[in-house]
Parts: sequence; structure tokens; C-alpha cells
Amino acid sequence: MTAPEPGEQSHIDEERRLATLDALALLDTDPEQEFDAIVALAAQVLNAPTALLTLIDRDRQWIKAAKGFEAREIPRTIAFCDHTIRGAVPVIVGDTTQDARFAQNPLVTQENGMRFYAGAPIHAVDSEGVRQPIGAICVLDHTPRSLRSDDRKALTHLATLAEASITARSAAQEALTIATIADRQAAILWRQDRIFRQAERMAAIGSWRMSLADHDVEWSDGVYRIHGLPVGRRPSMEDAMDFYPPHARVQVNDAVTRAIEQGTAFELEVDFLTAQGELRRVRVLGERETIDGVAVALVGVFQDVTERHALETQLRLSADTDSLTGLANRAAFERVLEAAMDRSRTDGVPLLLALVDLDGFKTINDTLGHTAGDDVLRGVGRSLRAPWLNGSVAARLGGDEFAVIVDDPDLAANPARLVALIEASLCVPVEADGLLLVSAGTVGIAAFDGDFHSIRDFVHHADTILYAAKRARIGERRRPERLDAA
Repeated sequence: MTAPEPGEQSHIDEERRLATLDALALLDTDPEQEFDAIVALAAQVLNAPTALLTLIDRDRQWIKAAKGFEAREIPRTIAFCDHTIRGAVPVIVGDTTQDARFAQNPLVTQENGMRFYAGAPIHAVDSEGVRQPIGAICVLDHTPRSLRSDDRKALTHLATLAEASITARSAAQEALTIATIADRQAAILWRQDRIFRQAERMAAIGSWRMSLADHDVEWSDGVYRIHGLPVGRRPSMEDAMDFYPPHARVQVNDAVTRAIEQGTAFELEVDFLTAQGELRRVRVLGERETIDGVAVALVGVFQDVTERHALETQLRLSADTDSLTGLANRAAFERVLEAAMDRSRTDGVPLLLALVDLDGFKTINDTLGHTAGDDVLRGVGRSLRAPWLNGSVAARLGGDEFAVIVDDPDLAANPARLVALIEASLCVPVEADGLLLVSAGTVGIAAFDGDFHSIRDFVHHADTILYAAKRARIGERRRPERLDAA
């Protein structure tokens, strides 16, 4: 291990930390979908080629999940995340070659080495209720860079999400073990039941059992609680399935049938409606219980993961959305445009790309201030989400530049009319200190041609049309309600 840098903790109880990590049984395990999803989300949200979920063992860094990184473990002496676990806040290294801790690290000095690192510590609670740092969620890049404040917050949220997943995994495994062997350990049932009830409350989880002989269903208190039902009457299998929307009901039915007929364990995450009609997200695990070689029941656990699911959804949305206008950002725009081009090539559907450049935006910023400029951008965002655009995808590409992907046949049939409608919608009035200005915009619209081999070709063609339209306006006398082009 390297010596701690200033600001890093040096008083970690290493033996208790390692004992906490060992108790989780995460080291040297196979990949798990939940952790792979968190790492993929980290790479997407923070726009990084490499993302890792790491666990710091005594002499090594074990990589539980990775995107863009092949090794499963590296020596602890060169592990960036070993520094991260010593502090309570994310570690951000904009250029590793300029940081004494990493400049001579072989991960940095090798060809195409890592030049940027950002990591947030992951904790687990030990047997005495003390949070111990066990690893980190991190992103790396081969070029120096920085993180915005929102990205730092997202990294911290991802660490929280990883901690919640580790806690839920541990509780679910313990609860499932208890549910499977409870009837064989009657002598210690009261002690196990106490532990199980604590786990249920902590992890919003419960256990269930369905007899294969008569399909009689048993629920623990936690399952009743998630369903919004009082503890008491045992539900039938049909009653239990009624809590799922139709699309989720099919998934659960198929999984239960395979488990009964083939002995295939299952793990699903699906939509769910409580007895009060509240839409929730639940995780359902089940496997076949066998006694003396005979299958007698299905047993499993049931968990409310609504908050975690909402956080994942929010992070994915923020990764694709421009926060000021509510439109798609450039990364999302390129994905949607590429898919639309593929559909147009395959199916021959019409496709237009409209590029928008605001006229006089600099004048508004200089005259009325950036707050007024932001009001204009928000107004343009509302205009480009208007119902008349029939599901067209609008995006802010940066600054005062926007784009609209149009695949509606009625709109695409008359490009000139579409240009006029979009330009009319860009007239956004803004006022400050009694002074009123009205924004305007120029639109360049291009139809997709099969000869366009890339997004760049399509955008370049539309860009050429846009700036031809702007040049045509030079010297034009504008109407009083519109501004001269900046």
C-alpha cells in the first residue's frame, strides 16, 4: 500500500474492513447483471470509455464489474481505488501524469495509459453497525478531462446505488436461505425468524412459498406489506397474479411455469400494482424446493425496488436530456438520428433533418442578460416539443443550435411549409427592465439520401443548407418583431 496523501483517511481499521468485505461473499464471484448495469450506467452518464465497480482486498483490487477493462484483478499497490476508499468524498484526478500519487503508475505510463480518474467510495455496514469502505465505483479515460458539478453528484448517486444493491443482494441471499431451510431447523426457527424480519424491514423484502401439490401460497409479513394488504388471509395463486399489469403477468407466469416444469430458478424485475392501485417496481426471485429428491414447492423472495429503479431511470434520463431546454442532448440526438437513418434505408420511410440557428441570440444576451437568454432557450425548447410536430425528436446541439428529426410522412411531404412553421414557432418574446425583444431563427432542412453514409454526411448537408439560408438573409430588411441576424 502507498502512504495516504493529505486529506485521505489513515485511521481505517483494516482488519474490520476486510472482515466486512469477506462477509459479503462478493470476491471471486461470477458477473451479476445488477452490478454490470450500474457500471454501464456510470459509463453512459459520465461519458467515459471505462467504468469499474471495484473491491479492495488485502493485496489486490478485485473488479466485480467492468466496461472497457479486461483484467479481473490488479495489485493493490497500483490500484487507483485504493486511494478512493480512504476518504468520504469522490477522488477526481483530471490528469494522472500531474498527480504525484499516479504519475509513475504503470497503468498511467503504459502505452495509451489512463490519464483521468474519478471514483467514489462504496461502503458496507459491519457487524457492529459501522460503515466500512470496501471498494469504489469509478470511471477512467485515456485523455485528461474534468467533471462538472452535476457529474460529481451523479458519481455519488451511483455509489449510493451500488451500496443499496450490495445491501439488497446480501439481504436477499440471507432471506432466501432462511426461506428454503426453515422447516428443517425448527429448533432455531425463532432466532432465524427474528433475523429474517429485521432483513425484511431493512431491505423492503419478504419471502413466499407456493406448494406444488395444491398451489397454496404463503407470504411473510414483508410480502403483505409490499402488497398493501393486512397480514392474514392466504391468497390464491390467481389472486397473487392479479397484482401485476398484463405485460408483467405474462413474464411472471412464464418464469413460474419454467421453474415448476424444468427446475429453472428465476429473477425478474417487473411493474406491480398495490391493493391501493399504486404503481411500484418489484424484484421477484424463486427456485424449486426439493425434499428427498422430490419437488414440493417454489420458494423465493419478493422485494420493493421502486426507489432504486426511479434513481436509475432518472440517471438515464439526465444522461440523454439537456437540462435547460428539456430537449434531447447531442449524444441522444446522434443515437436517434442513426436509428432513423437505418429505418429510412431499410423501409424507405421519408426522413428530414432540420437544423436551427437562432438569429440575434447574442444581442439578447448582451442587451437583456443571460437570464433572458436562458428564457429564450427554454421557450425554443417548448416550441420544438409542440404537438403539431407529431412525435419529431428535437435536440439542443449546443449554444443556440438546435435540430429536429422528422419522420412523420405528412410533415415530410412539404419541407418548405415545415420550414415556415418552425421559423414561426421560434419567435419567442422576452422582456427585461421594460425592454422587449423577440427572438427569431433560421432553419435549414435536408431530406435523407441513401448516399449519406454517416450522420456526419447528413448533418453536413443540412448545415450547408442552413448557412445558405442565413447568407440569403444578409441585407434583408427584417420585420419589426424580428431581430437582425447576429
